[in-house]
Amino acid sequence: MKRYIYADNAATAKLSSSALEAMLPWLQSDFANPSQPYSFSRAAKAAIKESRQVIADCIGASSDEIFFTSGGTESDNWAIKGTTAVPCSIITSEIEHHTVLNSCKAMTAGGANVKYLKPTRDGVILPDELEKNISAASLVSIMLANNEIGTIQPICELCKIAHAHGALFHTDAVQAVGHIPVDVKSLGADMLSASAHKFNGPKGVGFLYIKSGARILPLHDGGSQESGKRAGTENVAGIVGMATALKENCERMSETAKRLYGYEKLLIDNLSGLDFIRNGGENHLPGVINLSFKGASGEAILHRMDLKGICISTGSACDSVNTQVSHVVRAIGVPEEYAQGTIRISLGADNTEEDVVTIAKALKQILSR
Repeated sequence: MKRYIYADNAATAKLSSSALEAMLPWLQSDFANPSQPYSFSRAAKAAIKESRQVIADCIGASSDEIFFTSGGTESDNWAIKGTTAVPCSIITSEIEHHTVLNSCKAMTAGGANVKYLKPTRDGVILPDELEKNISAASLVSIMLANNEIGTIQPICELCKIAHAHGALFHTDAVQAVGHIPVDVKSLGADMLSASAHKFNGPKGVGFLYIKSGARILPLHDGGSQESGKRAGTENVAGIVGMATALKENCERMSETAKRLYGYEKLLIDNLSGLDFIRNGGENHLPGVINLSFKGASGEAILHRMDLKGICISTGSACDSVNTQVSHVVRAIGVPEEYAQGTIRISLGADNTEEDVVTIAKALKQILSR
């Protein structure tokens, strides 16, 4: 079988072997519905309770503030649509994930007013920018770390401004959880979204942190699962796998980040001689490298890298239909002659120094033509 160098970990990460092993019993032998009253269901119910506590401990929350969902998309939709009645005023940014942007767009159909804050060239949403636009807002939604350029936002300062004006604060932390330290009490957010497959857990499961006392309506109706806030039979195996993967990632976070930051420098050093811009500021997620090459086509680079057995991404990785310049690249003002040649390389725990050197060599071969 052909071996690929996988360098698109920000799109999805490989399921960890520990998570897979932890999931198997709940798919096979202990498959009971945890909502049933008989004794066979008790183990599944206990596994959910234990996983909820593990996840809460990883982000500094209480277990009763963790609500399981099908992933980041549902969590973002729920946070935005469940806490705001229309008409209302929402503030977000121009560089949010399409889930947040499209959820806000959907709210405008009911009469919501949405303001979009402009980032700096490094992709930072400045507190002063929020302060200038905060009037009458009922909800502010700013991502913790950008999925394309990796920029980490000053969420703590932004939360303080929102709360001073009586607004709730939601942060899409899908790209951040499991990769940088996240403590919800320090951040101050009222809601925080996460998705397991971004931190080596299974696809199709995530969670929404809802601060105790924050009022939120269910996104859909049905049974009384998740304290009556999120109907549907729990994905026990997914929940257990998510908790296992998150705990594992948090325990090795410092070591992994140090190694990935070193790989970033190695990659950039090995690309010397090429005309490119690196997007995103100094304060960014480990291993997320967004590059714009002058006069190139990001899509062409992606396909030629694929022929060499290397997986990277271009544009918005979660938007599989559109291949034009992403809204993030446009919002941060990448010059047109560079913007079309934008790619994202996102390294993970399994990548090696050899992978990085090979990626750089392949890029130089492609771009030298």
